[in-house]
Amino acid sequence: MEKEAVIRTPGVAPADAAHAAAQPKAPVTRKLPLGLILTATTLIGLLHAYMGVRILPDLAIGQDAILLGIGLLVVSTLLIPVGLASRLLHGRAPERVVTGITWIGLIAAGIASSLLVLTLLRDLALLPAMALLDYAPVLRLQHYSAWGAVWLALAFSAIGLFNARRGPRIVEVNIPLAGLPDALNGFRIAQISDIHVGPTIKRAFLERIVAKVNALDVQLVAITGDLVDGSVHELAGHTNVLQALRSTHGSFFVTGNHEYYSGVDDWVRELRRLGIRVLQNEHVVLRHQGASLVVAGVTDYSAHQFDQRQRSDPQAAIKGAPDAAAKLLLAHQPRSAAAAESAGFDLQLSGHTHGGQFFPWNYFVRMQQPYTAGLHRLNKLWIYTSRGTGYWGPPKRIGAPAEITLLRLVPASA
Repeated sequence: MEKEAVIRTPGVAPADAAHAAAQPKAPVTRKLPLGLILTATTLIGLLHAYMGVRILPDLAIGQDAILLGIGLLVVSTLLIPVGLASRLLHGRAPERVVTGITWIGLIAAGIASSLLVLTLLRDLALLPAMALLDYAPVLRLQHYSAWGAVWLALAFSAIGLFNARRGPRIVEVNIPLAGLPDALNGFRIAQISDIHVGPTIKRAFLERIVAKVNALDVQLVAITGDLVDGSVHELAGHTNVLQALRSTHGSFFVTGNHEYYSGVDDWVRELRRLGIRVLQNEHVVLRHQGASLVVAGVTDYSAHQFDQRQRSDPQAAIKGAPDAAAKLLLAHQPRSAAAAESAGFDLQLSGHTHGGQFFPWNYFVRMQQPYTAGLHRLNKLWIYTSRGTGYWGPPKRIGAPAEITLLRLVPASA
């Protein structure tokens, strides 16, 4: 195989320190307004009160046990917002303490989420039962369904925790492209996305991901955003393992919305320092065994909300690319697909959705994103949406397993 050549087209910024320093700064908020914290805690408290009123009396467990249940709901109400915002405690408390609080708060969030959904479903199921059944059968149904909701919430959370922490599986997908050169037939891309290194995902978790990617022996690694939840100062000791990623043509990265919450310009500099090519509305042309492959990337779909100068722009990303080459776009959110198709891309790799991560969010995410998970087509554009390689928030995955995606480019059949 011939040595590959990386060609930067006109207008694509060099990955050097001077360029990185000149990039526009995105604001990073380290303090949450007190009103927002109180509002969120109040809402969480009201939802917990609803669960308590609807579940505890029907358990028939006695006054002392009910008081214990109320106490657990109050503790959960207080721990969930602390767990979700725990990174704000970084530097203000010992790291071990912050990590412990985070784990407890996020596990509580996972349990409460499932219990809330089950409580709502239980109430909906009880409505026709109350209209159709006698008083005694309804009482029995209320009692057993209350216990069912509690045990199912705990079971779902335990299973979800196991699924989240055991790491990603390998998902293999063939992408049929019309007019694909013979030299690119079988070209292998490893996609990782939405790892969310931060509160509960640390270096050891990321090392396992890197080892699995390297074992695939791919030509290119695509990292499609939401890599981190925290600043470079907090997480560089964990993410530096990414410099061990191995592939023929290297690793490419595009920003997700969480990079903008975490100090996007600092992370762009850090990833470039690690040898990862960050694509911000730009492209490179790879030469593989004599054939050309355009690899482009756009900033996150919502980047303009943080800095107008970083607005996502697939047209700018493809400008100057050779017409005859196959064209790959890395775009964090599937919502970029319509603009990517208009710009003339053949394949878009995205993430962001986590595949819903766990019930019922796999249904709600469809209201915001056109493609929740897997391979789809929009006219001539193929879109692959990863379910994510890590997780966000509660360490919990049910029905949406984490993945490292092995994509192969193959010629489209006649």
